[in-house]
Order: sequence, then C-alpha cells, then structure tokens
Amino acid sequence: MHKDILDQQQQYYRARASEYDEWFMRQGRYDRGPELNARWFAEVEQVRAALAGFHPTGSVLELACGTGWWTEQLARFADDLTAVDAAPETLAINRARLGGQPVEYIQTDLFAWQPARHYDVVFFSFWLSHVPPERFADFWGLVRAALKPDGRWFFIDSLPADTSSATNHDAPDADAVVQRRKLNDGREFEIVKVYYAPDDLAQKLDALGWDATIHTTEHYFLYGSGNLSR
Repeated sequence: MHKDILDQQQQYYRARASEYDEWFMRQGRYDRGPELNARWFAEVEQVRAALAGFHPTGSVLELACGTGWWTEQLARFADDLTAVDAAPETLAINRARLGGQPVEYIQTDLFAWQPARHYDVVFFSFWLSHVPPERFADFWGLVRAALKPDGRWFFIDSLPADTSSATNHDAPDADAVVQRRKLNDGREFEIVKVYYAPDDLAQKLDALGWDATIHTTEHYFLYGSGNLSR
C-alpha cells in the first residue's frame, strides 16, 4: 500500500482526536436517532461484557489506545497497563480520561514499533481494520512478540453497517481497502479500512498459528480472542 495512505490515516486520527468520541457517543454527525442509538449502545454493552468475561488481568498492552474508552475498561482488571498510540492528541485525551491512574503511555508508530517486554494480554480496538492487508502477518508478528508464551489477546472492530459511521460518509464497502472519511470541518482523508468476515479472519489467524474465537454482534461489531496454538 502506498505510504501516502498511511500518512493520511495518521493525520486523520490526529486531526479527529477532539471529535472522535462523538462517534462512540452517537453525537453530531453520528446521531442516528433514539432507536438506532439504543441499538448501538446495547451492542457496545455486549462487547464490554465479553471483555469483562475474558478477564484481562496481569500485564496488559493496549495497541492503538485512542481516546481511552477501552483503556478505562482494561484498567479495571490489569495489574499493570501499557497504552500505545501514534497520536499525541489522543494520548492527551486518554490520560485525562484515566485521571492519573498508573498507565504507561508510549507514543509511537505501531508499524515501526517493537515491544521491549512481554505481556499477559494484548488488546486492540478498531485497529485491525486499519492495517493494510499486506501488513496483516507482520502485525500479528508484533502481537506474538508482545505476548508471553501463554499470553492471550482480545480485539474489537467494525462490521460494515450503514449506520455505524457519520451521516455524510459513503456507505461502507465490504470489499474495499481504502475509504474516504470527513471531519466536522469538511476536510477529507483516505484511510485503510478492511472489513473481515468472522470465518475468513479465523482462517487467516489459524494459518499464522493462532487459536482464535471470533464473534459478532447483530449489526455493528466484530470481536474475539485467542492465543498461540503452536
């Protein structure tokens, strides 16, 4: 994939930091009305409950931690927590949200970073879909390098639902790799966005030596967990 797309993707999430939570909270351009908003939040709770059931204890690493919605959840369970992101703007929001809790923050480009230690759990939300297909194996190599031999991972990502994104975004294309996104001020960026079908993703992970269990909510989210099978 052309480096320009990855540069745009990083610029987009830096510029979007102050408005990112509007997506999660169904505000502004993401407000789809009471019924669809209620559906969204119900499915968020389904995924939150799944993460709680996974019980991410011990040393936890969060990749692409963003503004901290899921960092908060991890902090409830982790003995120690490391949160990594490329955008200083989102890390600042994350720090403020966590209110001084003992989180180690690392600002770095995940496509170039290697962990300096091993963790019991690696977690990432809404990141796998932003990894170019040709870097899929390399990313999972990073996960492997970060985990202890008996370590586990948990991820959350998006399904191609028409009502997930902003009202002025194009409908999601499940077959596309690059999509155009807009900010509140009208600026446009191209980003990587890969939607995975659960069975296809499980097969790809099996080929890389992972024992994975993949689920979906009814409309919006793909999530799952796993560990090394060999």
